[in-house]
Parts: sequence; structure tokens; C-alpha cells
Amino acid sequence: MSSEHPSAIKNFLAGGFGGMCLVAAGHPLDTLKVRMQTQPSENPIYRNTWDCVKKTAAREGWRGFYKGMAAPMLGVAPMFAVCFWGYGIGKKLQLSSPDQQLTLLQTFNAGMVAGVFTTGIMVPGERIKCILQIQTSGGAAQYSGPVDVARKVFRQSGIQGLYKGTCATLLRDLPGSGMYFLGYEWLLRKLTPEGKSRDQLSAPRILCAGGTAGVLNWAVAIAPDTLKSRLQTAPEGMYPRGIRDVFRVLMRQEGFLALFKGLFPVMLRAFPANAACFLGFEVAIRFLNFVAPSW
Repeated sequence: MSSEHPSAIKNFLAGGFGGMCLVAAGHPLDTLKVRMQTQPSENPIYRNTWDCVKKTAAREGWRGFYKGMAAPMLGVAPMFAVCFWGYGIGKKLQLSSPDQQLTLLQTFNAGMVAGVFTTGIMVPGERIKCILQIQTSGGAAQYSGPVDVARKVFRQSGIQGLYKGTCATLLRDLPGSGMYFLGYEWLLRKLTPEGKSRDQLSAPRILCAGGTAGVLNWAVAIAPDTLKSRLQTAPEGMYPRGIRDVFRVLMRQEGFLALFKGLFPVMLRAFPANAACFLGFEVAIRFLNFVAPSW
């Protein structure tokens, strides 16, 4: 079976494995991104990304770069499983025949479907992750880990506290996921030699397509992601109208360029992390096609 239109169960399993590869490769740079995005504009803690690296390493050691990783690692397998499953559903809804090749617009639409599917399980994990990532070792730790964050947030604000930032996540992930899968599929087509199928592509070509797809995704998603991070790490009641208040305050106090804080670390992370994700996905698909061709 071709990996272009794999079955739902294969999309689900391979997507989960790809997501685990992504977290392992990209979490340290994600920590830098969140710290750069959420530091105060007056008397900032870090001058730039490299300064953030040096201070994190000096104060917290290598473990500081992996703070908050338990939450996305536990959530990322089902999240990416659902993401690739949703992408597969988005494609199938537009197919008129099993061997049809989708247009690039149809691929973008299928990617947006994936973004809708993942939001429901992504938001609580991202909320916990962001809270832990901005907690430094300079003083007494407010939270001992992801479970402690979830318990305290739930006690203070209920289930809606864990889902704070849902609209902001949708604003980020609908266009971002569309561009993600669009970029990957377009590059795969360009990189596939004439007369060969995508199943025959080498690992370096898959890594190139996957990494570039990640960069394109974040080129679209970085601004709404900054708003999401600010909203999810803010004290309760600071932004009563949600992301609209975050945007208004950010524009007034810091200006348009503040939307792109953390751009350098996120782009550094985007290529290797998403290259690892798509390579993991394609390897898993090929393995599943080998061991269970009838699925």
C-alpha cells in the first residue's frame, strides 16, 4: 500500500511515533522560545537567544532545557496520532477515487482539519508546558511538576483553566497545520524522481521536506503562538477578553515586532524537530505496510 493515502489506523500509529520523535529532538529549543516570548519588556531577563542559552545552562544545567517535557511527551503521541488521523480524514473527505492526487489547496484544507482535531487534546498540555517553562531556578519553585501544575490550575479555575487559550490555539493551528502539510506534500512531489513513488524516497529527502514544512508552519504560526503563550502564562484576570486583550496590550506596550519574539529559537527548532517527526512517520508507515499490509 502506498504511504500517500494510508489507512486511518496506520495514520494514527505512525503519527504518534512521529510526534515522539519531534519532542525528543525539539524540546530544548521550545523552552528557549517560550522564555523569550514571555519575558517582560522592561528589564528583560535575556538579551537574546544565546544569552538565554547561557543563563539557562549556568543556573539550571542541561535539565533546564528539558523542563516541562513530560507533559508534551505524554500528550504528544496521542496528539500527533490524532493530527495525522485528522489529516487523513481531511484528505479522504475530498477524494473522489482512492488513487487521486489532491491539489495543493485540498492538501491545505486537509491540514486545517488536522488542526481542529488536535486542539482539544493539545491545549491542556501546552498550558502546563508553558507554565513550567517560565519557572526558573532563581527562587522557590511554585510547581513541582506537570501534575502539580494541573492540580493547582484546576483547583483555582476548574477545567476551563486548563483549556485557557483554546481560541488562540485554533488561531495558530488552523493556518499553521494547513501550511505544515501543504509544504510537506509539495516538497515531496518536487523531491520524488520521475518514475518513482514516495515509498522509495531516501531519508535525507524526507528530512529535507519535513524540516522545511516545519519552518513554513512556524512562519505562519509564530505571531498567534506568541499571543497564546502570553495568555496561557498570565495570572488569572489579567486578560478578561482573552486573546483580544493580549493583542491590544502587546501592541500598545511593545509594538508589532513583539509578535515575533522567540522567532530565532523556534526556527532553529522547527527544522530538526519536524524533520525527525516526518521521518519517524514515514518509517513507521513503511514498517506497518510491511508487517500489516492489509490494515
